[in-house]
Amino acid sequence: MSSPFVRRRRLAAELRTIREQHGMTADQLACQIHQSRMKISKLENAHIRPDLAEVMKILDVLGVTGEKWHEIVKIARDAAERGWWDSYGDAMGDRQRLYADIESGAKTIREYQPGAMPGLLQTPDYTWALIEHAKAEGPITYIPERLVEARFQRQRTVLRPDGPEYEVILDEVGLRRFSVPPDVMYTQLHHIIKVAETQPRVIVKVFPMVTGMVPRLMPRSQLIIFDFTDESDPTMAVTETVSADLFYTETKEVARHIRRYEFVRSAALSEVKTLSFLSELADQIISV
Repeated sequence: MSSPFVRRRRLAAELRTIREQHGMTADQLACQIHQSRMKISKLENAHIRPDLAEVMKILDVLGVTGEKWHEIVKIARDAAERGWWDSYGDAMGDRQRLYADIESGAKTIREYQPGAMPGLLQTPDYTWALIEHAKAEGPITYIPERLVEARFQRQRTVLRPDGPEYEVILDEVGLRRFSVPPDVMYTQLHHIIKVAETQPRVIVKVFPMVTGMVPRLMPRSQLIIFDFTDESDPTMAVTETVSADLFYTETKEVARHIRRYEFVRSAALSEVKTLSFLSELADQIISV
């Protein structure tokens, strides 16, 4: 399936562009279809699930016909679709629900993770340890049991035999500065080794602490790059901050993030050396 989130962003851009080309303001459009200005704003900023009938009204007002009409209606229909993650609501965590949505339409996923383990590779014990850290910071907005359950569903969905190609680069600094009990980290590292050895569509690499001179800018935080099964959906780069995720689809901005990712990739250990490194690190952790 296509990612509803990605399609909502595409629909938003299409509708905003057509409206502006017709010289119509959002207020004028809202009046024409008997909706609020805020409703148009949310639709054009991909903040709501589209109502197909309302999208058709907008296209009629803007005089869109023929193939373009069918193209946008198809995008709107995809954008309105619901996935398995919707049954969890906020219980699985807003961020995780959003990533499950994006992953549903992914062809390839490339991830640089400088800190905690990627959600797609976490063991349940590792996830529970992170939940305890989150509780210590203050009230949580999700249901822990549902979050863990949904994370396992995400893993099954992405790591299925015909799923997307997944490449992840783990930073050695983050691996050594772990924040979970040593036995949990030991099991987590061996789980990654097993996934890398048994899943042909998964590539795991480690970005070492010692690389010599760094000739290019590196990612400043977690970076994920998504390519989608529908080539008309633009490549998306996602970076993480403490409180929000930032999404980029503009060609120049995406290219900038890809260059940073490719530098880290080029300096990373080979797949074989990575597995040896992870095994040795696990032994070091458990023996301390």
